[in-house]
Parts: sequence; structure tokens; C-alpha cells
Amino acid sequence: MSLKPGHADPEGEVTARSLRELGYRVRSVKVSKIYRIELEAKSQEEARAHVEEMCWRLLANPVKDDYIIVFER
Repeated sequence: MSLKPGHADPEGEVTARSLRELGYRVRSVKVSKIYRIELEAKSQEEARAHVEEMCWRLLANPVKDDYIIVFER
């Protein structure tokens, strides 16, 4: 999950500034979150529907966050 364009990323800005102070030539830093969720479902479609609902209800703010759902093997 990451911020949509146009939204401030204060954690990324502080991290970039700190890296510059340490001598690194950093242009910018963007902070993202990863949730790894294991769940029981009858199919991948059912699992996707459950995770989509989790994102809308709790994990992501649809106003400011973009997210993708990836299935691992």
C-alpha cells in the first residue's frame, strides 16, 4: 500500500533528509506498507473478495492510499 500522488509522505521526507545528512545523494524516499495475510477460502476469487473487503474496511484509506493484491505461491 502506498500513498496516492499528491499526498504528503512525512515519514519518507524525514527519512530522505536523514539519509542526506549521512552523506547519501538521495532524491526522494517513499514509504509503503506490506500486509501478508494468510486466510482460508474456497477459491482465489473468494480470497480476493475477502482481502478487498479488508482493505476497504480497515487496512487502506481509499481517499489517500493505493493498494494492490498479490497472491504468492
